[in-house]
Order: sequence, then C-alpha cells, then structure tokens
Amino acid sequence: MISRKVIFSVVVLLFTSSCAFCQTEVVKGVVNSLAFYKQQKDIKYLINAKKTVDSLIKTKADSADLEKNVYKAVVYTSIVYTDSLNKTNQAPNFLNKTADLVDELLTKKKIYKYPTEMDFARRCLANVYMRHGFRQMHVSDYTNAIRSFKKAQSYIPSYRELNAYLAYANNRMGNVQEAAKYYGILLSTDTIKPEYVDAAVNTYKTVGDTAKALQLLQKGRKLLPNDKSLLLEEANIYTNRKDYKALAPLLPQLLDDNANNADIAFIAANCYDHLDEYDKAESLYLRTIELNSAFYDPVFNLGVLYFKVSALKKDANAGNDLARATQWLEKANEILPDDSKCLHLLQLVYTKEGNQDQLNKINNKLKLLTN
Repeated sequence: MISRKVIFSVVVLLFTSSCAFCQTEVVKGVVNSLAFYKQQKDIKYLINAKKTVDSLIKTKADSADLEKNVYKAVVYTSIVYTDSLNKTNQAPNFLNKTADLVDELLTKKKIYKYPTEMDFARRCLANVYMRHGFRQMHVSDYTNAIRSFKKAQSYIPSYRELNAYLAYANNRMGNVQEAAKYYGILLSTDTIKPEYVDAAVNTYKTVGDTAKALQLLQKGRKLLPNDKSLLLEEANIYTNRKDYKALAPLLPQLLDDNANNADIAFIAANCYDHLDEYDKAESLYLRTIELNSAFYDPVFNLGVLYFKVSALKKDANAGNDLARATQWLEKANEILPDDSKCLHLLQLVYTKEGNQDQLNKINNKLKLLTN
C-alpha cells in the first residue's frame, strides 16, 4: 500500500480573544496594549503589555491577586506564542516560568471566573510546545518531541491531532504498543483521515494484531468508501491470510479500481481458483498474462488449473483441458526452467498423455537439479 504522509499542523489560534476579555479598570492598560498589537502587529505593544502587567505586581498582595496574575499569564503566553525568535530578549527560562504560572493558576478555585483568558493562555502554550515538538522531530529527537506533545496535550486535551503526533513519534522510537494506543484514541470517532488509518493499520500489523488492523480498515472504508488504498490494504491482508471467502466480496470493486494492474488481476484469479470458481479464475489468469506476459505465477497457475479441471471431467473435454495444461506448463517452464514444482507437474502431465520422449527429458532434468 502507498503510505500517505501525515500532515502536522499547529492549532489555529486567532489573536482575537483580547476583545472578549472581561477586564476591570486595573488591567485596562494591559488589554489596550494587546488590542493595539492585534491591530498593528507591532511587537512593541506586547513589550508594553508586559511592562504594564509587571508593574501591577509589586507586593505580596499583588502576587496573590488572581486577576492580575491571570492577565500576566495572558501577556506572557502571548509573547511566547508570538515571539518565537525571542526578539523581545526574554530570559532563557521564560517559557518554563510562563508554563508554571499557567499551571498554578489552573489549580485556583476561582479560576472559573476567567474562562476566556485561560483558554487563550492554554492555546498559546499548546502551540508553542507543538512547534517545539515539530522541530525536535525534524532532527529525530523523538524523546523530547513526545515530551513536548504531551505538554501541549495537557493544555488542549480535546485537540485530537495530538494523538497522531504522539503516535508517530512513538512509532519512530520503536514504542509500537504506545503508538497503537494513541492511534486507537485518534480513530475512536466517526471523523477520521485516511492517512491516520494507514498509519494505524501499519502499526497494528507491526505488533501482530491483524484483527485490530482489519477492524480499523473496515471502519475506514465505511467512512471513506471511495478510498482505493484502504480497499487494497484490506484485500492484501485477506490474501496474506489466505482468507479467500473474505476476499471475494472485495474483488469486483478492486478490479474496477485497478483495471490494468496485473498484480490485482492475479490476486483475484488466485482467489477464485481457491474457491473452485474456475471460469472466473481462468479469465483472470489470462487477463494477468495479457497485462504481463513475463509474470510466472499466473502462467503456472493456469496450467495447474487446466490440469485440475481435466481430472474432474470424464468426457472428451478432459483431453482438451489436459492439452491446455501441457501448453501453459511448458510456457511456465520457459520462464523459469529450473522450477521443480513445474517440472514435477510436467512429469504427471506427460505420464498421463503417454509422451515418453518429453517425460524422459523432464526426468533427466530433475536428476541434474537434485544431484
């Protein structure tokens, strides 16, 4: 199956929440600076907002003031979110200091009075940690990427895409069971993306849980009925398991989607062959050979099919099928002259036909191969 690339994107965070802040006169200067930044996108207004909010917190009483600290969190998270290049020259521990402030505020009993402000602060921090995670993955630092994504998830647990990032990073670390857990969470709703189904299926196959892989594929195909890749992957699993009864219902659509694909035609032919639907198998083997005349397996299988059919018939047509078996097995022998399976079957065919000359040649060839 062709793997689809998982797209990593940062949470959309519009700098509009400042308009909805329910500030008092005490923090009006802070909110005004944020509003100016929103309008003019000049970072000096964020610096002004920080200076203003810092000036409000001087005494022990100020440090205990919930509103002042909430707006300090709003300003600080605005800076870490916006100023990724640190043009405002903040201290190296500024992000950690800001995250600690937000984490502490979230434990306060009356923090429910500031839902807009705290939601804004959480989303700012989540974006920052996701950016860190993406940069860390870019240099294959998956251990720290996982830490960053988990930190982001602590601020926006409802953002489902983070499960994909955590699954991907864990997969690259070799933590396949952990990756499978996150994919399971990601695909637990009716809104899924095909690339996540692909990745989850491959993960579950890696840990040997084919049943779970099939469950996800079936759900994915139900929600994404026009996705050809998911159909093909499900067919591949049934083929590998030799579950031809489960594979057969998929074949009409699979053949329609891959009309000129010799491999798909062969898979279908082989399936019908095992289900004793010989007419369909014959037609598809011939189609496969038409698409790829150098493909050994359909040539050999077609010879085997005619040999089986000849053994089932008791009338004059049995001889015709035996002749066809001889024709296709000889073609198979031309493609792979030393394949012992084909040579042994030719032994049976020539014996049944009474063709002693050809039988002697085959016997001699087998002796040479086994010596």
